[in-house]
Amino acid sequence: MSINNTRSFTIGICGGSGSGKTTLLRRISEAFKSTTPAVFSMDNYYHSIEEQHRDQNNIVNFDLPTALNEKQLTEDFHSLASGNIIEVKEYFFNAPPDKNVLLTIQPSDLLIVEGLFLFHYEGVKERLDFSVYVDVDHKTQLDRRIYRDQETRGYSREDIIYQWDNHVIPCYENYILPYKDSADFIFRNDHRSEEDFEKMLTALKEKMKA
Repeated sequence: MSINNTRSFTIGICGGSGSGKTTLLRRISEAFKSTTPAVFSMDNYYHSIEEQHRDQNNIVNFDLPTALNEKQLTEDFHSLASGNIIEVKEYFFNAPPDKNVLLTIQPSDLLIVEGLFLFHYEGVKERLDFSVYVDVDHKTQLDRRIYRDQETRGYSREDIIYQWDNHVIPCYENYILPYKDSADFIFRNDHRSEEDFEKMLTALKEKMKA
């Protein structure tokens, strides 16, 4: 259902697993809260576990571009960016499809999207007005992933390390890192994060005025 003909200014946030994409999205949303930004998470488009690819050891690999419904994701993203209301099921890891909550996302003059394959999906990348690549060292990423997957997903440390070595790192090297230099801003999510956040906001506001 269309409610206006406004074309959203679209910010894209990409980076590896555990890089801090969601935290950065929240900070940007807070900085522009007067515009009530629309938020689009690519995580809500994961296929069911039955449809996921399994590796040579029969372990599900969620770190492939085919793990998400790219077609539906791209259609919904463009619809929202064009001023339409969309509905999407919120994804929760290992939750049955019928248990996921249906979200209604209202369009806004400012749209923020984040996801692993943000730049790899050409239909999404081409619509971005300002792109941010979140850069952080692998040790920090792995520490965050171990904490998250042990606390919220019940994985053992052994399982997490296996996925990291066999799924996460190959994903990063093949589908994320190659696009780093094409981003409008590289956000260094380390001791320089506060400095970079202010620089990023300055660059972003300039781009929005153009």
